[in-house]
Amino acid sequence: MIATGSGTTVDPHIPFDGRLVFTSDDILAIDRVPRALVVVGAGVIGCEYASMFAALGVRVTLIDKRRELLPFIDTEIVASLAYQLRRNRVTLRLGEEVSGIERVAGEHGERVRIHLASGKQVISEAALYSVGRTGATAGLGLEAAGLVADTRGRIAVDEHYQTPVAGIDAVGDVIGFPALAATSMEQGRLAAAHAFGAPTRAIAALFPYGLYTVPEISMVGLTEEQLTEEGVPYEVGTAHYREIARGQIVGDLNGLLKLIFHLETRRLLGVHVIGEGAVELVHIGQAVMAFGGGADYFVDAVFNYPTLAECYKTAAFDAINRMAELGQPGRLARAA
Repeated sequence: MIATGSGTTVDPHIPFDGRLVFTSDDILAIDRVPRALVVVGAGVIGCEYASMFAALGVRVTLIDKRRELLPFIDTEIVASLAYQLRRNRVTLRLGEEVSGIERVAGEHGERVRIHLASGKQVISEAALYSVGRTGATAGLGLEAAGLVADTRGRIAVDEHYQTPVAGIDAVGDVIGFPALAATSMEQGRLAAAHAFGAPTRAIAALFPYGLYTVPEISMVGLTEEQLTEEGVPYEVGTAHYREIARGQIVGDLNGLLKLIFHLETRRLLGVHVIGEGAVELVHIGQAVMAFGGGADYFVDAVFNYPTLAECYKTAAFDAINRMAELGQPGRLARAA
């Protein structure tokens, strides 16, 4: 089983020095927090670092050639993240490609100049170049085993994490998205069980994603965009933390829990959270989805007060009220 992880993707044209220009690995060794930082790459890692430094009072500029942040995340959640990043004085330069980075002398010491393909320039005290991860496969001699990695060091596998070569499996970062610690561990368990003929139940569709941005983001299941593309009828229910006593207590007035239910069966299809404790809160919805539950469960359930878990009940009522306006019966058949 190949589970060698990944390393930062390094562009040979970028002058990394661990002092002014950093990768997402060596920035962990900085001896002081810069007053201004440019983050190149608005993927998961780039957004996490950008929001963390902004929370420390650093003036952050986040640059990415894509025009949208985190395209696999629900658009409403991403819009909330962008809003809160801007409130923390993060400048978003989306749709901009970096053509070069150079160190330049300044009045108060060396600075970093970032050149954009559009002709714009950005001067900053430091730069974090984070354009993804590359599978740690370069030194394995894959060709000797009949395997070939792609340009990002990733190995292709099937639904059982088997490579095209019999007897060789691969899991974790070396197979690509989602490349999260929790999902990688589960992939390893499933691959090992399959290799030894042990019975397992793979529920990859219910793998939760957790982003440690500030604020946190977490999701499980499908997004509105995916359901619309698939032609699945659905309704949405939302709960804002500011409506919940615990949200007011912890001071998070921007948090949001969004639930997506099938319009006809009320089965829960997706959970999307941004705010305090999002990566913990998502697991309630994950469990309900695993057992085929839906809106009626949350209406009937009693949640401790005051907790953020109450958001589930509020969001379910919101969705049911919307369904009622559409003429749906008061309580539809529960999913088996």
